[in-house]
Amino acid sequence: MSDNWTVYQAAKNSKLNILEKDRFQYNVLYHTDMGREGIAKADNIDLKTFNWAAYDLVVIDESHNFKGNPMEKETTTGEKHMNRAKWLMEKIIKSGSKTKVLMLSATPVNNTLKDLRNQINLITEGNQSALYDTSGISDIAQTLETAQKQFSTWADPNKNPERTTKQLMEKLDSSFFKLLDELTIARSRKHIIKFYNEVDVGKFPERRKPIPVYSKIDTEDEFPEYSAINAQISNYQLSIFNPSKYIKDEKKDFYAQLAGSSVDTFIQDDREKSLIGMMKVGYLKRLESSIHSFAISIDRTVNQIKELLDKIDEYEKLPEEQKENFASQNQIEQDFEDDEDFEDNADSSGDFDKADLFVGKKLKFSLADLKLDEWKKDLRSDRSSMIMIRDTANKITAERDAKLADLKKLIKDKIENPINLNNKKVIVFTAFSDTAEYLYKGIQPWAKKELGLECGMVCGSKTSATFGENDFNMILTNFAPKAKHRDELGVDKSKEIDILIATDCISEGQNLQDCDYLINYDIHWNPVRIIQRFGRIDRLGSTNTSIQLVNFWPTQDLDDYINLKTRVESRMALVDLTATAEDNILKTDEVKELIDEDMKYRDQQLKRLKDEVLDLEDMVDSISLTDFTLDDFRVELSNFIKENSAKLDSVPDGIYAIIPSPQNTVQPSEKNFDEAAKKIIKPGVIYCLRQKNADEECEKINPLNPYFLVYIYEDGSKIYNYTSAKSILEVYRLLCSGEKTPYNKLCDLFNTETNSGSDMSKYSALLEKAVTEISSSFKKRNAAKIVTGRGGVLIAKEKQAACISDFELVTWLVIK
Repeated sequence: MSDNWTVYQAAKNSKLNILEKDRFQYNVLYHTDMGREGIAKADNIDLKTFNWAAYDLVVIDESHNFKGNPMEKETTTGEKHMNRAKWLMEKIIKSGSKTKVLMLSATPVNNTLKDLRNQINLITEGNQSALYDTSGISDIAQTLETAQKQFSTWADPNKNPERTTKQLMEKLDSSFFKLLDELTIARSRKHIIKFYNEVDVGKFPERRKPIPVYSKIDTEDEFPEYSAINAQISNYQLSIFNPSKYIKDEKKDFYAQLAGSSVDTFIQDDREKSLIGMMKVGYLKRLESSIHSFAISIDRTVNQIKELLDKIDEYEKLPEEQKENFASQNQIEQDFEDDEDFEDNADSSGDFDKADLFVGKKLKFSLADLKLDEWKKDLRSDRSSMIMIRDTANKITAERDAKLADLKKLIKDKIENPINLNNKKVIVFTAFSDTAEYLYKGIQPWAKKELGLECGMVCGSKTSATFGENDFNMILTNFAPKAKHRDELGVDKSKEIDILIATDCISEGQNLQDCDYLINYDIHWNPVRIIQRFGRIDRLGSTNTSIQLVNFWPTQDLDDYINLKTRVESRMALVDLTATAEDNILKTDEVKELIDEDMKYRDQQLKRLKDEVLDLEDMVDSISLTDFTLDDFRVELSNFIKENSAKLDSVPDGIYAIIPSPQNTVQPSEKNFDEAAKKIIKPGVIYCLRQKNADEECEKINPLNPYFLVYIYEDGSKIYNYTSAKSILEVYRLLCSGEKTPYNKLCDLFNTETNSGSDMSKYSALLEKAVTEISSSFKKRNAAKIVTGRGGVLIAKEKQAACISDFELVTWLVIK
């Protein structure tokens, strides 16, 4: 993804740089570069001399990667080590030049506002009162913590089984709205479709219903089904990853002390058991991806077990005197490595240190201190079982691969029956690079011979294309020449790629909307990743009328699949969080509760993804920032004022207009209202009121102080008060945007109803009821803040809006 940024650097002198005349000068670094002092790096940047503090502006792409707490740890040598978030804060943002921060992310919030809190900390340099002068928010962390509690209570199906967005808006503090409104610019797909002119910004393609595919593994049915393999893998001990299980009794206390724990709660044992769980789920993930990837993974473990057995044999051949000398060495204090990415190291399948006949990584064990006979027995048992399944998997060649055969059939059907005229583009996503390479070898010659199509592959540093091209950017440009503006680059236009096989290295930040057909060859267990993949082709400016998503599922019984996933992944996630201490304000029980909720949340998403294409804001119990920001309304208002400032000076308070509702039959609107709008927008009135005696204290309750918006149905059955200001404004815009002339029939109807304006009793009664609702809500919200100690104030009686005389009527809209 870095190529999306580096291509526009003047120093790169790239033919793909469509902004060459701007001569942009900037540096592009990676989050993994932070903290790597004294290490030289490629791309002409030497980290040994790099001045991190020299920048006035820092743009953080995919900023959700910095959702963790900035932390500093002390190593065993007494040195201070900052994690990446801390490095970003201290070395770049706080040091040197005054640095502004622009953070870009499609997923700033997933399932907890802590994600957002830690990103905002980078903008405010950790100063929780940084926004006080502009917004009156005295404590940003407290504002988000309060909002999280309110949101969690609202989202709990046991406490609130019939929750609505309106209920949530009424619960959330005004400070939360103000915080997001001040710091965020949010645009979602639905938001753009609803509020932007497609002539100006382009149009999104129609999403077809996803196609689910359930493939067998072996065309000859000799390889067990997915569920059977799961059961078999569950029985593996994987003792290679569990050396602490074999510590001699007299040595347990010694190693427990080294690990910083008591004998009864040996942390290392927990870590190893979790590593075993991670390895088992890793095998299943790779089987879900491809039989080829699975065989590679099993074979790797088989070889590692053999290496360990050979190592033990070497040790056992030593003379007893050498063994005794060796045993005494483990009394010396051992080194503990500060490893920030435990999961990455675990995924390397336990790379045991062979030096001096120790085993282990973070905690090293002397072979002299282990029950080697017992360990060898378990190692051989595992190896024997794994060799059998590996050899069976190796028999499944590409010719026998049922899943690969289904993939070819899908591609061929798509080419022969295009969903958009002459469009032959297909993207195949997989999570693993070895699966991508396997698919490329299986698809490339077949596609060339059978379909006459060129094929390309991108997976990290490995790239390839049928015609010999191996440049990452050029492969993507030749796959999506329209989206990548190939005609403007003066490059060879004859090298067209129609089938692209890719890993998640392009799941973010790539415009590939020339393509209209995307296949997930394996399902990522984080549903957000699936949505990000589809986002490569579901983009504004697509020339395709419709687009198709195809998902390969490992089994039709999704509940069984999810149960399996949850058992191992929740344990894995718990260890990852506690081991890296990414959020050290949480206690273990709180971490478990957080993970359990997150797992349930993801499971719900997966089930929905089986039958529909989702947006990020469609996720159950997710928070869309577009629900809280008003910046788009401000832009429209600013533009309107520029064009009509002279007219506005003479407009009196109290003016009104009449607009047809979606249900109107006397003079129907020409607008096409969707079903959701028809359910919400009913005949009634939207009032805009201004409180006469409001002051700054009132702003803590009403974010639009001194103004109040309220929408009341004509029959008084429902009222949206000022806590739903964003929703009311959206209704207002949907009804009135683009209207230039009055609806004469409705005006005549209104004049008859009110006796030409002399009898306004109906609308006065509605206004009275609306004001009563405003007053009640205002008092409840202030009382709640006082009781919970969250900034509630005893607002003087004369400052509390209680009746119509406390307001001025600015304007009102009658919906007929």
